[in-house]
Amino acid sequence: MGPDLVTQARRHHDPAVKGFASDNYAGVHPEVLEALALANGGHQVAYGEDAYTAHLQKVFRRHFGERAEAWPVFNGTGANVVGLRAMTAPWEAVVCAETAHINTDEGGAPERTAGLKLLTVPTPDGKLTPALIDRQAWGFGDEHRAQPRVVSISQSTELGTLYTPGEIAAIAAHCHDLGMLVHLDGARLTNAAAALDVPLRALTTDAGVDVLSFGGTKAGLMFGEVVVVLDPAAVRGLVYLRKTAMQLASKMRFVSVQFEALLAGDLWLRNARNANAMAARLAAAVRDVPGVTVTREVRANAVFAVLPRDVADRLRKRFRFYTWDESTGEVRWMTAFDTTEADVDAFAAALAEEMAQR
Repeated sequence: MGPDLVTQARRHHDPAVKGFASDNYAGVHPEVLEALALANGGHQVAYGEDAYTAHLQKVFRRHFGERAEAWPVFNGTGANVVGLRAMTAPWEAVVCAETAHINTDEGGAPERTAGLKLLTVPTPDGKLTPALIDRQAWGFGDEHRAQPRVVSISQSTELGTLYTPGEIAAIAAHCHDLGMLVHLDGARLTNAAAALDVPLRALTTDAGVDVLSFGGTKAGLMFGEVVVVLDPAAVRGLVYLRKTAMQLASKMRFVSVQFEALLAGDLWLRNARNANAMAARLAAAVRDVPGVTVTREVRANAVFAVLPRDVADRLRKRFRFYTWDESTGEVRWMTAFDTTEADVDAFAAALAEEMAQR
C-alpha cells in the first residue's frame, strides 16, 4: 500500500480561530478529555450498566437531591423529546414560550418523534409567567382539545433572559395546582446558576421542577446531555422511551464520565463564569462602537445587537455568528468556556474597523 493510501488523523482547522456563533462551536475542556482517557481501556458493560453511569447517580444527587435520577442521552433535542414524552400521554400537550427551543430549533422533533402538541405563548422576553401560562392552560376535560399537561421553560431562555428561583417556584406552584407538571430545558442551566450565584438545585429541585434536561455540550463536553428526573412520579416508561427515541448510548461510560468531570468539582461553575464574563466584556466593548446597539440586557453568555447589515456580512467573514431576527437585523453573539479576553477584544476591534469603512 502506497503512502498516499495510508489514512492518518490530521488537524483540519486552525485552533487559534474562534467565533461567536454558538457555544457549541467550542472544543472539549481539557479536564473532560482527561476524564475520557481515564474511562478508556478495558471492557465495561454496555447500555448504562457500567461503573461510571452508576457513580453518576451519586454525582447528580449531590446537586439535585436524593430522589434525582440521571438518564444520559446523546443530545439536547433527544433529552427534551425523551423527557417530555415520558411526562405526557398521547392526548396531552406541552405549553411553552413561542421562542422556546423545542418550538423553533428542534426541527419538529417534539411533534414528529414524541407526537406532542405544543401550545405556544408569545412572550416579550422569552419567559413564561402564571398569567401567560393560563392563556393555554384551559380546556381540561374537553375531549376536543389537547389536554395541557406540561409547562416547559428554558433556563437561560433563547433570548438570554433568566428566571429567578422565585419565578420558577411561582410557575411550579401554579402548574401543580392545575394538575400540570414542569419541565426545564437546561441547555445553559450552568450559565444561569453562575449568573444568579445560586446552586443548581435552587433553580430546579427546590423550585418545584419535575423533570430537567441538563446540558453538557455547551458547557465544555464533547457530547451528551442528561434527562434528570426530580420527581419519579412525573414520568413513566423512560427506560423504554430512551431506546425508542434512539438516545440509548451503548458505550455510555463515555457520556457519564464527562458529566462526572463537569459536576464532581467546580468545573461547571468555572466554565459558566468565564463564558458569562466574556459576554459582559463583549457587550461593554461593542457599546462604544458608533452605529451598534446592544438590544437586550446581558445576563448570561449571549449578546444581542443590531448593526448595519453590510457590516454584519463583512464581519461574519472574519468571525462566524448568526442573524437572530432577519426583519430587524438583530444578531446574536455567544461566548463559551474557552472564549478569552483577547478573543473578545479582537472581535470588538474588527467590528469597529468594519463600521469605520461605511
